[in-house]
Amino acid sequence: MSDLLAQVRSMLESTPDRWTALGRVDASVLARQPKPGEWSALQALQHVVDTEAGVFRARLLAIREGAESFPGFDPDAEGHVDHPEATVAELAERLRPMRAESLAILDTVTHADLGRTSRHAELGVVTMAELLHEWAAHDTNHLVQAERATMQAFIPGAGPWRHYFVDHDVEAPAGTH
Repeated sequence: MSDLLAQVRSMLESTPDRWTALGRVDASVLARQPKPGEWSALQALQHVVDTEAGVFRARLLAIREGAESFPGFDPDAEGHVDHPEATVAELAERLRPMRAESLAILDTVTHADLGRTSRHAELGVVTMAELLHEWAAHDTNHLVQAERATMQAFIPGAGPWRHYFVDHDVEAPAGTH
């Protein structure tokens, strides 16, 4: 990437607005799990909010400040914060100031910092550049996950058009993907 810092910043900066737009979708569609064990759009955003300060910002600071290591994160482990009472729109608004603070910290990272390293508890030595790539991909992954989850409310009723959605249809017969 030609300017990793600018590209990551642009992706991370767009996330709250993208979730706000998704928050205008009917709440029952946003809460619908694609299939048992898969996150709904609401659960995906709950996770993004949970990881904002406690995972990504903390890791960025650990690497920037020269910490030898930082812990892993298991979203299913005890202590995972849940927001069952909040809507997607409310969570998107909670994310907005948190993300602004994260972006302000990201703005202190220089190109010289991209090679800095720290040890992830499960993955081993990682660089600042790798963390930034992962953060942007993580945000995008959960937006894609949320969009895919919301599609499930409509795919089964698409009649003869259903086959156009085979790559996203969680109820598609095996072997059709």
